[in-house]
Amino acid sequence: MQEGSKKAIAAAFAANLGIAVSKFVGFVFTGSAGLLAEAVHSLADTGNQGLLFLGGHRAMKERDEDHPFGHERERYFWAFIVALVLFSMGGLFALYEGIQKFRHPHETENVIVAVIILGAAIMMEGFSLRTALKETEHIKTPGMSYWQFIRTAKHPELPTVLLEDVAAETGLVFAFAGLVLGHITHDARWDAAGSIAIGVLLVVVAFVLGVEMKSLLIGESASPEERLLLTRALRTSDHVDQVVYMYTEHLGPEVLMVAAKAIFDPTLTAQDVARAIDNAELRMRGAVPSARFIFIEPDVARA
Repeated sequence: MQEGSKKAIAAAFAANLGIAVSKFVGFVFTGSAGLLAEAVHSLADTGNQGLLFLGGHRAMKERDEDHPFGHERERYFWAFIVALVLFSMGGLFALYEGIQKFRHPHETENVIVAVIILGAAIMMEGFSLRTALKETEHIKTPGMSYWQFIRTAKHPELPTVLLEDVAAETGLVFAFAGLVLGHITHDARWDAAGSIAIGVLLVVVAFVLGVEMKSLLIGESASPEERLLLTRALRTSDHVDQVVYMYTEHLGPEVLMVAAKAIFDPTLTAQDVARAIDNAELRMRGAVPSARFIFIEPDVARA
C-alpha cells in the first residue's frame, strides 16, 4: 500500500472515531434522528478504515502453492466489503431511523448542543477530506477530474476514502439543515427528512463504490498508456517480427499479469527463441515495472 493511502486512511480513521463519539453524545442529549444517523455513519466509516488497513496487511502475504500470483486482490475484496458496510450499516440504518421519526415525530432537544457538535464534526471531516485530496493529487494525472480518478484508479483505498469523506461532509450538511429547519418550524419531520437524505446519499455512494470494486475484483486491464508501452517494448525486442495480441490484467494495484503472442524470426532455434523471450520480458518490465507476471507464446507467420 502506498504511503499516501496510509496517511489518508489514518486521517479518516482518527476523524471518524472522534466524530462518532461526539455525535452519539449529541444524540443522547438531543434525540435528533439526523445526529443518530450521522453517528452510525461515522462509526461505520471508522470500521471501514480498519477494513482497508486489514486488506493492505493481508495483501502483503507471500505467494504460496494455493495462491501462486499472490494475495494482492485482498485489497479489492476488503474495499468491496467496505461498500457493503456503508450500504447496510450506514445507508439502510439512516433510512430506517428517518422513516421511523417521520412516522412518529418528536421535537429535538438542546438544539444548540447539536449545532455545536455538527459544526465540530464538519471541521474534523474537512481535515480528513483535505488529507485525502492532497494525497490523491500526488498520484492523479494532471488535468484528470476526481470523478475520473475514482472511475479509473487501480488503488482501492484513496477512491474509497474520497467517496466516504465527500459523503460524510454532505451528510453533515443534510443533518445540520434538517436540525435547524426542524427547530425553526417546530416540525420534527425536517430532522427526519435530513436522516432520510443521509440514507439515500450513503446508499448511492455505496452502490458506486461497490460497482468500482466489483470491476477490480473481476479483473481490469492495464491503462491504455501502459498497454502501449508494453506492446512497444515487445514489438521492438530483438527477433520479434510481430505482436499478434496482448492481454493484461491487474492482480493488484501494483501487480500486472501480461499474456501475449508474438511472431519471432523463423530462422531461430528453440534456444534462441527462449533467449529472445527472456529479453522481451526484461524490456517489458523495464517499460512497466508493475508487469510482474509475463507469459509470451511464440508463433510463426501464416502463409
